[in-house]
Amino acid sequence: MAEITASLVKELREKTGAGMMDCKKALTETSGDLEGAVDWLRKKGLAAAAKKAGRVAAEGLVAVATADTVGTVVEVNSETDFVARNDRFQAFASQVAQLALQGDGTIESLQQAAFPGTERTVGEEVTNMVATIGENMNLRRVSRIAVGDGVVASYVHNALAPNLGKIGVLIGLESTGDRARLLDLGKQIAMHIAAARPEAVNIEDVDSTALDRERNVLADQARASGKPEEIIAKMVEGRLRKYYEEVVLLEQVYVIDGENKVRKVVDAVAKEIGAPIKIVGFSRFVLGEGIEKEQSDFAAEVAAQANVGR
Repeated sequence: MAEITASLVKELREKTGAGMMDCKKALTETSGDLEGAVDWLRKKGLAAAAKKAGRVAAEGLVAVATADTVGTVVEVNSETDFVARNDRFQAFASQVAQLALQGDGTIESLQQAAFPGTERTVGEEVTNMVATIGENMNLRRVSRIAVGDGVVASYVHNALAPNLGKIGVLIGLESTGDRARLLDLGKQIAMHIAAARPEAVNIEDVDSTALDRERNVLADQARASGKPEEIIAKMVEGRLRKYYEEVVLLEQVYVIDGENKVRKVVDAVAKEIGAPIKIVGFSRFVLGEGIEKEQSDFAAEVAAQANVGR
């Protein structure tokens, strides 16, 4: 039998889009015959994944998982919402979020993690599911938050199943205070984050490029008033405070009560439990955010079909 080399496995993967373990098995079954291995994978339905890989996958699920002082949120995409309601797809998304708890928070390490109950990695399991379910899928992104003392809380908006939905939020609270009270506060702030869409925890964390852009826009707007530069500088700083109230979590008005800033709410709970509370970070994933979806013209598709063969 021909030697099954790494380069041969790689070539078969590139030809078919199938997972590494499936390619190894195909080459073993066909004694190293590359074309025979392609046919073997096609017969098993595993080579079909490559044909589906170019299709836009903007639906799917956001999944969260938490365990004591660690939490993760992942986005797994599919082509249709129908597949997102598939039990196997939901189980996969949940399992991946759990696996991410042990990782380093990068998509690369998560892709390489062993998927339980198989000889495949997570990345290879995605390919296997593409072939099995019949839609393009993609493990798009992952975020991991960990604290030393305290909790990582989560919230899923309009959950389709426990910890699965279209918007998922994680927040890490560093504190030595009562865990149950911290979890309650964390979930409420996570709900706020889902609704208010902050971009940073503190003013100091605001992206400098975004801040410079905002300052330049505000300065140009102020100059249109014809006022002196020293007045313009004060106008810009005043408007920047409004900007911070829009994008900085601790400066936002808490959506739960509609009155207090988040900072004041956190300070009040810290006083209640007798221990400081620090928000170390948050992640907010919205399904399909930033993916350019294909816009189909149904009427044009029907017309094109009607003209086939004419």
